[in-house]
Amino acid sequence: MIVVTGGSGKLGRFVVEELAAHGFDVVNLDAVPPPPGAPGRFVRTDVTDFGQVIAAFAGIDERTRDVAGVVHLAAIPAPGRAPNQVIFGVNTISTYNVFEAARQLRIRNLVWASSETVFGVPFTEGAVPSQVPLDESVTAPHSSYALSKTLGETMAGHYCAWDPALKIVSLRFSNVLAGADYDRIPADGDPASRRFNCWAYIDARDGALATRLALEAQLVGHHVFGIANADSVMATDNDALVDRFFPGTPRHGSYGPTDSLISIEAARRVLGFEPRHSWRTPPGSKA
Repeated sequence: MIVVTGGSGKLGRFVVEELAAHGFDVVNLDAVPPPPGAPGRFVRTDVTDFGQVIAAFAGIDERTRDVAGVVHLAAIPAPGRAPNQVIFGVNTISTYNVFEAARQLRIRNLVWASSETVFGVPFTEGAVPSQVPLDESVTAPHSSYALSKTLGETMAGHYCAWDPALKIVSLRFSNVLAGADYDRIPADGDPASRRFNCWAYIDARDGALATRLALEAQLVGHHVFGIANADSVMATDNDALVDRFFPGTPRHGSYGPTDSLISIEAARRVLGFEPRHSWRTPPGSKA
């Protein structure tokens, strides 16, 4: 059985569907129910309460049993959704609770949602990327939300150092798009509205794919991967965009004219991740 915390959320719904479609027995731990018809089972759970987390992982009647892996997505999902100290507290303690409950119960296969904000996103009000493309060597949080995700990655590293058999995969998801979210991509191609994350995104279906591949990967220790789609949301050449919005930013390595400037090369190499969807053919198109 695989536990998914936050399985009722935007990305979580797709992760539950992806895992169920590939034969996993899935239980969703969330504070709110999933949409009608969602696969798997649901247990209402407050992941900021350690007792509820460890009880759910240990087994609740026929709802949860023999947990072999955990996907931790539950969180306040972005800056500005609550006061800063609330975001930091909820996200940090929930991640600790999941890692600690798994440690005590010897559940050694964990995947969790870190964030592109660890790279320094959003690049607004004078903030600029330290390099392009951004890769896993870059850690530059500058919000309480980003700091909560950075500390989650730090905790993951220490937990894996304590238990050499443990695997924790931190997925730095880019801006998740699903359905009508594609309407936010500017029809006129105005790059200013999407500079905040170097014009990157992740289709929720591809985010779910990356999650499944991370769960299935035969790894030990802590691993961090940037997760974005292969392309940017702009038709404009990357170098022209960087010259206009982030002049002087160092270019590291090679990238194509419209490749994502959040690198997915590590995820490709280690996880076999290859995005299957693009904003150019959003859900509902015939292409």
